Amino acid sequence: MDLILKYFPNLNKDQIENFKKLEILYKDWNLKINVVSRKDIDELYLRHVLHSLAIAKLIQFKEDSKLLDVGTGGGFPGIPLAILFPECSFHLVDSIAKKLKVVDEVVAGLGLTNVKTTHSRVETINDTYDFIISRAVAAMPTFVHWVRGKIAKKQNNDLKNGILYLKGGDLTEELKTYKTATIYNLSDYYTEGFFETKKLVHLPLKYKG
Repeated sequence: MDLILKYFPNLNKDQIENFKKLEILYKDWNLKINVVSRKDIDELYLRHVLHSLAIAKLIQFKEDSKLLDVGTGGGFPGIPLAILFPECSFHLVDSIAKKLKVVDEVVAGLGLTNVKTTHSRVETINDTYDFIISRAVAAMPTFVHWVRGKIAKKQNNDLKNGILYLKGGDLTEELKTYKTATIYNLSDYYTEGFFETKKLVHLPLKYKG
């Protein structure tokens, strides 16, 4: 928890309380349904929460922004961002039902009212969003194909609508066809060694493009 406050010192009382509860909820539910590896559950704040919140180092979402978290797994990056941005709505999607069971229980345990979940493949979702967020569920060309047509037309934020993608390693090959993509190094935001090779990619996408 100290790690979160180190980089996000302006959290309000409710947000601090919710971030504290996260570890208790995940440790409890992970014993019943394994969604986070043993090693990762012991470093939940570093490897999952802080990693998810890197998106907030790039952009402060405006009120009423709509975000779709694709392949959310155990609820990352969606749940930490939903705590940070209570005035925004988050739609968390995954094709694995047992993972969403944990997500639903954590959301209920935190009393979050700005999160909804859907058990399906993202291709079946028919809504549009300001941003589509994810943590490395597929190579970018595959991901772009999945989410095409799901970007909102109206621009509400300082950053252009599109994909915000957390991924590690060398992305040169994967992104070579995307001239508008910008890569941000998470080591510019965080000093912990875990983030040395981690990146955040912003890829603007056109409405119905």
